[in-house]
Amino acid sequence: MAVRRVVPNIQSETMQENRDFYGLLGFEEVMNHGWIMTLASPSAPAAQVSVMADDKTAPVIPDMSVEVEDVDAVYTLVRDSGAEIVHPLQDEEWGVRRFFVRDPNGRVVNVLSHR
Repeated sequence: MAVRRVVPNIQSETMQENRDFYGLLGFEEVMNHGWIMTLASPSAPAAQVSVMADDKTAPVIPDMSVEVEDVDAVYTLVRDSGAEIVHPLQDEEWGVRRFFVRDPNGRVVNVLSHR
């Protein structure tokens, strides 16, 4: 099972201030849907941080996102383990297939693959 990237998600209503602050650390905006903005390192594009005001289709804001090679296979493993599925597996209009699961620490993890 391949993990492609891990991205911390910061809950915040102050998108511009976060863009400016993380810009000081070398990050640049690579995606902005209004409710979520992702900043990445130009020299290491998989080094990212996302800032979220809310989540367009889910009931909670995830603490982190993990992009995997095969989200359907990971979903089956996680579901069969008995872990709490917080948001069901579904295709999103912005081109990802994802689900949310609660980790043993109570953190919500967004597990996704790009279509």
